[in-house]
Amino acid sequence: MKHSKIKLTLLAAAISSSMSTHAQIDESPIERIKVTGSHIKRTDMEGPSPVTSLTSQDIANAGVTDLIGLFTKLPAAGQGTFSTQGNSSDGTANGGSSVSLRGLGADSTLILVNGRRISVSPFANAIDTAFVDINNIPIAAIKRVDILKDGASATYGSDAIAGVINIILKDDYDGLELSTKVGDTADGGGKETNTSLLFGSSSEKASHTFVVDYFDREEILGADRYYTSSANQTALRPNDPYAGDGRSSSGFPGTIALESNNSIRVPDTFGNDVCPAEDITGTLCRYDFAPMSSEVPASERVSFMYMGNFEINGTLRAFIELNGQNSKTTIRGAASPSFNELLMSADNVNHPFADDEQSEFYQQDLTMRRRLVEIGDREKRVDSDYYRSVFGFQGEFNNWDYEAAYSYIKSDSIERGVNGFPNSRRTQEAIDSGLWNPFEPSSNSQEALDYIETQTTRYGKSTSKSFDGMVSGPVMEMSSGQVMLAVGAEYREETISDNPDDQFIRGDVFGTEATQANGERDNTSIFAELAIPVTETLNVQVAVRHEDYSDFGTTTDPKVAFIWTPMDELSIRGSYGTAFRAPSLSQIGLGRTDESPNLVDTVRCDAIGNVDQACELFEYTAQLAGNPDLGPEESKSYNLGVIYEVTEDIDFSLDYYSYDIENVIGKDTQFVFTTQGSNQSVVQRIPTGLANDPGQVVVIFDRFENLFDLKTSGLDLDIMYRMSSDMGDFKFNYVLNYVLNYEDIRTGDRLFAEEGGFEQPEVRWTASTLWIKDDWSANFAINYVGEFKEDQPVRTRTDGSIAPDIDAFVSVDTTVNYAGIKNTILTLGATNLLNEEPPFSYSSSAGYVSSVHNAQGRFAYVQATYKF
Repeated sequence: MKHSKIKLTLLAAAISSSMSTHAQIDESPIERIKVTGSHIKRTDMEGPSPVTSLTSQDIANAGVTDLIGLFTKLPAAGQGTFSTQGNSSDGTANGGSSVSLRGLGADSTLILVNGRRISVSPFANAIDTAFVDINNIPIAAIKRVDILKDGASATYGSDAIAGVINIILKDDYDGLELSTKVGDTADGGGKETNTSLLFGSSSEKASHTFVVDYFDREEILGADRYYTSSANQTALRPNDPYAGDGRSSSGFPGTIALESNNSIRVPDTFGNDVCPAEDITGTLCRYDFAPMSSEVPASERVSFMYMGNFEINGTLRAFIELNGQNSKTTIRGAASPSFNELLMSADNVNHPFADDEQSEFYQQDLTMRRRLVEIGDREKRVDSDYYRSVFGFQGEFNNWDYEAAYSYIKSDSIERGVNGFPNSRRTQEAIDSGLWNPFEPSSNSQEALDYIETQTTRYGKSTSKSFDGMVSGPVMEMSSGQVMLAVGAEYREETISDNPDDQFIRGDVFGTEATQANGERDNTSIFAELAIPVTETLNVQVAVRHEDYSDFGTTTDPKVAFIWTPMDELSIRGSYGTAFRAPSLSQIGLGRTDESPNLVDTVRCDAIGNVDQACELFEYTAQLAGNPDLGPEESKSYNLGVIYEVTEDIDFSLDYYSYDIENVIGKDTQFVFTTQGSNQSVVQRIPTGLANDPGQVVVIFDRFENLFDLKTSGLDLDIMYRMSSDMGDFKFNYVLNYVLNYEDIRTGDRLFAEEGGFEQPEVRWTASTLWIKDDWSANFAINYVGEFKEDQPVRTRTDGSIAPDIDAFVSVDTTVNYAGIKNTILTLGATNLLNEEPPFSYSSSAGYVSSVHNAQGRFAYVQATYKF
């Protein structure tokens, strides 16, 4: 069986290197390498901390065209993982993607490239989440990805609470390789093209590796999928008694209401332009925004990479890493909505009831809910440039290794609202002057439309400059081996700016969200690590890191880990450490930022019941601000696992993990709304004239706080089985993540989220089979995401019934490779081969939970790789 294992490994290596026809066993001395999770080089990839490594061939087998496509299928990834597939016209990080290990947030997962930090995106996700945009790294440039699944602040510093993803780039390629991939979805939209050129050369004194990559993806709109084609899920699912109507209360031409009492309102059914009968529910004219909204935006990315290594003498080498990318993303949404922002005076020339003395609206000031359909659907275009450079040297001196480097990373982004955005000040002026009649849109001139429409601009920039240096080597000899020590230091400067134009600052734009944040900080850290061979079978790792931040103070984090191998087939490992996450510059320096959360006005509901639909879920305006007094999040975590080689062909690992995080930074606008809804300094309201009514909400003021504590624990299982037969060589792999406990405890000991709750499936697993025979190979994978409960606001119905859980989701991916043509590999593949729809969710107007599932459907592709 040992020979079969060698044969299988060599065949896989032959495919991953694309063109190898002969395999040779390297009999040179085993080289020490640096493994993610440690600064000390070692000969064994298996260390005391759980690390999963995905090779370039593993990535190819997954059939994905970008890293986020890979990470969304990773069982250890959870709530907080997001991609461009969740982008919308209301989003604040359009074009970006990132991963959240353990569901602890994208800002608690540290992303490294070749073991070094990179700058965060200048545009935070969901206003508050600082993240590294992994779209900046093309798959063609990746040698492997290491996923460290325990806390690692003692090694790497801030943000490594949940773990670390280290992206290792190709730096030793020799030759020229061209690869082209074309794919399309089964249901329309989302066509992809990806072309990459990889070339390099090497000599005794130097090596050079270049990658040029082009990626293009067409958009998928809500209209392209049946289940997202309408926000009125009642119409799409007429036989489901629980399906709701998620259409907007801001319709076209809209709903008319008294300014003095907004509960007195009627749909606009007067004059020539009227609300269609099918869009009227009760006293509201609704609007179906879903067909025009982006499910997957159009994206185009051009990337380059250069990796250079230069031998200065026998013990000193220099290296250069250069990466760059330009990306363009287009996001669409339905026409801009207004929610009582616009007013019409009683004496306005266009007053619809000026001649109707019998109407309760006669000679009354009016307000309205309406969509500005006449100026078109919303369109945003995001243009981003990313640049990363690293210059350094490394060498050896008297059995010690040393390395030092300077890094500079910059991200620039411009977001432009190019269509469908009204300037609220000019819109109000146009109403007041009679230039624009909101109740008779067909009568308005192009001059009026040009006057109210505007274009928006938002500029973002983030930079990171750092110096780092480290030495490592033996400090003493023990009977079981050498004690190894690594010590080092790092100095880092970070800046971020996110500035919308003056219209946003003045509050003159509605129908979109934008952030404003500016900040800078510097950070100095020192760290040390010991690798101690206590016995021939027991190795211990001890690490500590001290950090000094210019804006909130210092922190010191230790870690202790061990691996015990009582027999060749069995290893037991464990780790304990503390970790932290510094408040992001956006969370500290956020300026006036408007968002539109869906909330329940419990204060008004308790006062007047469901009169005026006061107890129902509605979209409100919340104004969010940063908090310069934020402290860091602090975490304790431990891991205990076993690695067992049952036979030469069967092995598995099982790890138990536990995280306890305190002072998690966040916002809880619903809690603020509920507990301080009567405080006019927190929640501004306007009177309605109804008895006991506290009034309708104008705006809710909120800010970031060290808000809650979070605990989670679970199991990671990884089983591998290899088999050789006359039919070929097989490798079977099963990877499982099972969440035992997840508790998000908010102010007042409220259980905000738990395992199995909304967006928190307890079980995720993948099962895959790799087959290799002669010139053929194939991979078949099943991906499983478990069921979870509906979102709390819609879970318990007004009649007391409980909405069904969101079903589990199973998808199948497959690839087939043929290498029988000289210097060529041909690939045919598909993700979501069976074209499964995402499970239905009552809490989303799109009908599914975009943070967990996606609307791509079956994606089939062909790929050709040729080596010159």
